[in-house]
Formats: sequence, C-alpha cells, structure tokens
Amino acid sequence: MIEKILPPQVAVVEALSDPVDAALFPGEEELIRNSVESRRKEFTTARWCARRALGVLGFAPVPILKGERGAPIWPEGVVGSMTHCAGYRAAAVARRADLLSVGMDAEPHEPLPDGVHETIALPAEQQRERELRRTAPEICWDRLLFSAKESVYKVWFPLTHRWLGFEQADIVLHSNGTFTADLLIPATDPDPALPGGATSTPTGFRGRWLVADGLVATAIAVENEPDTPAR
Repeated sequence: MIEKILPPQVAVVEALSDPVDAALFPGEEELIRNSVESRRKEFTTARWCARRALGVLGFAPVPILKGERGAPIWPEGVVGSMTHCAGYRAAAVARRADLLSVGMDAEPHEPLPDGVHETIALPAEQQRERELRRTAPEICWDRLLFSAKESVYKVWFPLTHRWLGFEQADIVLHSNGTFTADLLIPATDPDPALPGGATSTPTGFRGRWLVADGLVATAIAVENEPDTPAR
C-alpha cells in the first residue's frame, strides 16, 4: 500500500498480521520490557518489516534501537520510517545517497476520537476540511490530516533534531492524492545545526496520500540536495 505513494528508491515491507517468526534483536527487548502484549506485537513486527526492507537494500539484519525522542536508529547511510496500527505494520527505508529523509504513517480509515481533531487542526485546516467533506464525504479527512501531520514530523525530525508541534504544520490536503505542508516556524528561532544533511531548515514538504483496504496512508520523501555529500 505505502509503496504506491513513495518513490522507487524506497524499499517498503508491509505486514497485515504478526508473523510467528518475528523476533526481537539484542537491545530491542529493553525498549518494550514493560509494554502490553499488543504493543509488543506491533513493535516486533514493525522491526521485522524494517529488517526485511534493509535486506532489499543489501544491508544485514541489525537491531533497530531508539534514539532522540524515540526516532529509530538506522544503519549508517540509511534513512527510513516505520508505522503500525490495528491490522497493519510497515517500514520504508532508502539509501541516504538517494533520499535525505523519509516519513510515512498509516491509520485506520475512521474518524478521529472525540476531542482529538480540535487539538491537532488549525482553523484554516478545519475550514478546508469542511469544503473537502462536501465534495468527498466518503473520506475521513480528519484522520487523513492527522496522518499527514505524523508523516511531516517523521520526515522533519531526522533533518533538524527539533520538535515540531501539530500547530506548527499547516497541511493542505488535495483530492488528487497529494498534500503540502507549510511549516510555521518562527523566524526568530535560531537556525540549528542540521545533522540530517540538509543545508537549511525546511520550510515545507510535499507528500502523497492513499485510502484503501480500510486504511489511510501518507508519505513524504525528501530528495537529496545537490552537492550534499551522502553520509
């Protein structure tokens, strides 16, 4: 599913159930030692997907540990993203030589729980959603917006190592399966060191979305900047 909205440089592996042979690697068990069984299964299967996606790129299986703010730690020279929700787990990875960052998210295609939409949607976003619901009421636009914001954060953080709140991304959803994100970062914020390889703080992203099989998926891939050395 998600591979349909990501460029061909990205290796994607998905799972609709939890394989019996999915197992944790050294160091991963400590990350979920106190988690409930459902959380353990989605965590384990997402990493099962990630190792197989890395294998497509020619990388040996390795533990996928957590770094700053829980971001996955990928092998040197790799960028990627993982997602999981009820009945679906996936991982997407690419070589840094091909892409600077990848962010993707999957959610059940159903309305957000009560009270969530108001906390994540800007007034302008809510107005645009009302217009979209009039033309395509079969789409859960509130859940799609949430997923797009998740993808924005996942692609943003590896580039900047900075937090990004829901209110700092203005998402414009388009009915043709695309979206744009305008990042509302105050101009007075200091420009940080950008360990992700970007030469300037991103001001926006373009992504794609898809609704199928009871799921909504969003994805963003940032191309490597010219003259940026691959690391």
